[in-house]
Amino acid sequence: MATLADKLPGQAPARVRTISWPAVGWFGILLIAVYYPILSKLVAQWSTDDDVSHGFFVPLVAGYIAWQRREKLLSIEWKPAWWGIGLLVWAGLQAYLGMLGAELFLQRTAFLLSLLGMLLVLGGTGLVRQLSFPLLLLPFMIPLPTVVYNQITFPLQLFASAVAERSLEVLNIPVLRDGNILELASQKLSVAEACSGIRSLLSLSFLSLVYAYFFDRKVWMRWVLLIATVPIAIIANSARVTLTGVFSEIDPSLAEGFFHEAEGWVIFVVALVILVVVHQSLNWVYRWWRPQPHLPIEPRGPKEQGLA
Repeated sequence: MATLADKLPGQAPARVRTISWPAVGWFGILLIAVYYPILSKLVAQWSTDDDVSHGFFVPLVAGYIAWQRREKLLSIEWKPAWWGIGLLVWAGLQAYLGMLGAELFLQRTAFLLSLLGMLLVLGGTGLVRQLSFPLLLLPFMIPLPTVVYNQITFPLQLFASAVAERSLEVLNIPVLRDGNILELASQKLSVAEACSGIRSLLSLSFLSLVYAYFFDRKVWMRWVLLIATVPIAIIANSARVTLTGVFSEIDPSLAEGFFHEAEGWVIFVVALVILVVVHQSLNWVYRWWRPQPHLPIEPRGPKEQGLA
């Protein structure tokens, strides 16, 4: 079968810039080498801080999604956007200022900016557009700044304590709350930062985007589920604090140690199930509300019209 080029010998086929794998490898190795001191401390925090332990999975999931799009990445024209060099310079200055001020958040976000600048230099805006979703996931691996973290966790601690107080009173369990301290007949329970719900909120937010990506094609659903994780995580954590109070009245040892950690995992799984239920409910409402397309009515034949 003759190709278009054979039929039109005077017209050369459109040239698509192929991927320069040596350039990709060189830029990747150089980027990791430059940011190795920053990345090594980030990985160390993942292994010691339970609030950001999901950070190990973020680059793996983002890399897998990028690998799934490899055919599209190979088919687009890799046209460098040289303004990405300016972004690289900005990221380098930001990382340097972050090191001078011992500000980890600036250093770590500088790595993401450098990665974005590198992609722009290699393949341009078309490449970045194809990798927009995995790039959107990468900020989830970076812990929040301390100032922002404290501003979020303390109100969550107070809210979880207040909900637990009301719930225990409904269950006829005597309780007295002082800030984030619950005084029970058996012991005092302190709703610490680890019990504020920020851990489940961050992990659940990341999982909501990944879940929506693999199980729903609607882009708006990703944002809706991301927003839905906020009340789900807060309610689930409040339920955990309440259960801790109930179990501590049965046996004070159940409020700490392995049982307390296992309780947190169970509550997190329940929150995931609630997220799935919310997603299925939204899809049911969407299918019910969305008008079905009207199919064209074909003219009936003579027999169908009763004229035969």
